[in-house]
Amino acid sequence: MQFRNDINGLRAIAVIAVVLFHFNPKWLPGGFIGVDVFFVISGFLMTGIIMRGIEKDSFSILKFYYARAKRIIPALAVVCFIIIVFGWFYLTSFDFAPLLQHVISSVVFLSNIVYWGESGYFDAASSEKWLLHTWSLSA
Repeated sequence: MQFRNDINGLRAIAVIAVVLFHFNPKWLPGGFIGVDVFFVISGFLMTGIIMRGIEKDSFSILKFYYARAKRIIPALAVVCFIIIVFGWFYLTSFDFAPLLQHVISSVVFLSNIVYWGESGYFDAASSEKWLLHTWSLSA
């Protein structure tokens, strides 16, 4: 598949909307819709990859997930490492413990389950979850 500027532009708009919403929800009250737009784009692109593999009779679910892991895990590991180091130096042990739990749940792709048990996505308590965005990577 060739690179598509239109899809990349939609992706940029979606990310900007979410970032603006997180900085100040009053700036763009519906900015969280960017997450939905991003999911639709990702689903479209992943479906294309799968369909092309099926058409060529070369699709492998293991190769598909391996390619995703190669792209996602290095960035996730760097972010988690930086957050642990920062938390170690700047948080109390009371605040560091849940952060460590969130890092572990993110690395094993189960953060959505952990966050679901703690609070709602838009609850005030969720604004203090540094890795809340990793729920979308989880099982």
